[in-house]
Amino acid sequence: MEKKSSEEEQPVVVPVKHLPKKKRKKIRWARLMGLVGFLVLAGGILFLKFDLGAAAIFTDNVLRPLIGDSRVIYLEGLFFNTSDQMQRLASPLEKPKAPQFIDPGKTNLESSGLDLSPIKLANNFSPLAGEGTWRDYPLQLFPGKEAMAYTFVRPDPARSYAMVTMVQLDMSVMRLGSVAGTQQPGGPVKKPGPGVVPKDVIDSGNLIAAFDGGFQYKDGAYGMIVGNTTYLPLKYDLGTLVGYTDGTLKIVNYTGQSLGSNIAFVRQNCPLLIDNGTITVTDSKDRKLWGRLATGTVGIYTWRSGIGLSKNGNLIFAVGNNLTPDTLAIALQAAGAVNAIQLDINPIWVRFNIFEPSGSGQYTSTTLTKDLADGAKQYLHGYQKDFFYVYKK
Repeated sequence: MEKKSSEEEQPVVVPVKHLPKKKRKKIRWARLMGLVGFLVLAGGILFLKFDLGAAAIFTDNVLRPLIGDSRVIYLEGLFFNTSDQMQRLASPLEKPKAPQFIDPGKTNLESSGLDLSPIKLANNFSPLAGEGTWRDYPLQLFPGKEAMAYTFVRPDPARSYAMVTMVQLDMSVMRLGSVAGTQQPGGPVKKPGPGVVPKDVIDSGNLIAAFDGGFQYKDGAYGMIVGNTTYLPLKYDLGTLVGYTDGTLKIVNYTGQSLGSNIAFVRQNCPLLIDNGTITVTDSKDRKLWGRLATGTVGIYTWRSGIGLSKNGNLIFAVGNNLTPDTLAIALQAAGAVNAIQLDINPIWVRFNIFEPSGSGQYTSTTLTKDLADGAKQYLHGYQKDFFYVYKK
């Protein structure tokens, strides 16, 4: 057989710019996806090894502008769901661990307006110590009274490691306030907020707690009003939390109806999770609005928070990891919420801080559980995102 010349053996390299348009597009797309893969890996390392806050900022400020919201949603879903599946595979070999609470100590107090009925869910798990049992969190501002209690449940029968921590607050002795962040949600439309708990509340020594608000502007531009300022206009068919100047609260589906007078604040975030006692997360057209994949078919198993109101007006806050909107709603309903909405999602953005006065407008603070981000400094001195705060009536 005749041997080919060395010249014939050399591959012909055609510059990308001279290739057909379709091939050029494929090569450029491959290069872009390679870059995206590197950035996702870098972001993942930040999530896992270093700083959750840096990872969240990296995702919002670098990935989103580079590849767009839908691809970021897809990649976030891939990241969180892969982490969830790894936990699911490992769970039969590991004993589930209850949330690590900052234990304030045992107390024996008189009964209050809180509904402390034990919670039991049909998950077939061997119960963990304290699961479903409300525990009092004694507060200096309410000596000898049960005004705040907490517990945890596991609402997903397929995930023994998916824990939801819940806090119940007696709103007959407390008030809820809302603060727009210095950047979100109104910053993109030139409506920045103060981003801090009001000075008169801080100086009074009556601050009790603060926790996360809703999504950023780019994740829905959901409505927010505080006092006479409309940071974002209200939208139809969204879960809407309304606070009034007399301290009363309600959660409704806003369809343009009058919300009444003497409104202190309004905040919307996604469709309702629970409406008049019924879980409403089953509407497939709304799936992606709660932070699902772009297709709306597969849930992202991630950190989520939500807020609900009981039949007697108590506030119930819920937060946990490895959750979908469905399991978040199940937990809130089990705790007594008759109406509820989701708040924020993903690590670093979900948080709950408890404050104790130490005099002269100063406070000590702790997170509800050890694995939640600590937002105390930001709530007191300036935070980019909106949040809620609770204070003594």
